[in-house]
Amino acid sequence: MHWETAIEELQKITVTSNSENELVTIKGVHDLQCVGVGTDAAVFRSLQIPNYAFKLYSDDKIEIKEREEYVYNQLGNTSYFPNCHGSGANFLILSFEEGVTLYDCIVKGIHIPERVIEDVDDARDYAKSKGLNPRDIHLKNILLHQGRAKLLDVSEYTQEGNDMRWDYLKKGYYDYYHVLDGRPIPLWVVETVRKWYNQSDRTQFSFQEFAQKVMTLFRFGQ
Repeated sequence: MHWETAIEELQKITVTSNSENELVTIKGVHDLQCVGVGTDAAVFRSLQIPNYAFKLYSDDKIEIKEREEYVYNQLGNTSYFPNCHGSGANFLILSFEEGVTLYDCIVKGIHIPERVIEDVDDARDYAKSKGLNPRDIHLKNILLHQGRAKLLDVSEYTQEGNDMRWDYLKKGYYDYYHVLDGRPIPLWVVETVRKWYNQSDRTQFSFQEFAQKVMTLFRFGQ
């Protein structure tokens, strides 16, 4: 099996976006393995060509697909991000990256080494050197593999401004992670924090107040 057969399987799948920044809906019978679901696209893999991942976008998110393809072309081949090997009308062909997201690390109590934080900073510096603006960096977009980090989902790297997501995560790691390190956090707790943050008023946002609220929830959830 090569790309052509996998692409035939992709054509059997329908990915539909949902409102309020919820995950896409996937429909269709196919022989591919779904390895990731986001708000704009889902990622599939064929076990016959396991080194590749196919990111299939909702039909109303094609502009995001084109934007992300542009960013990957600017980034080139680098160890900080997946590599883009090709594309179609509504999909990208990316290198498949082994590992577990930092989101799952928190849920499962997997240790996140400081080297990961340093790797993300290095990756952001690299992206900036290519004229990009690395943003939308959150727990589900950072992959941990053998103690190192790789960044996923670069679709917002052409947008302006600092969304502060990474700044808050980095500060949270150094200020509070030692309390959580190695302790599995219930999924409902992590999802509650995610929704709190997404619904917060960024113009009035206080990191310290939010962090204290989160830590209280974490203690309640234990």
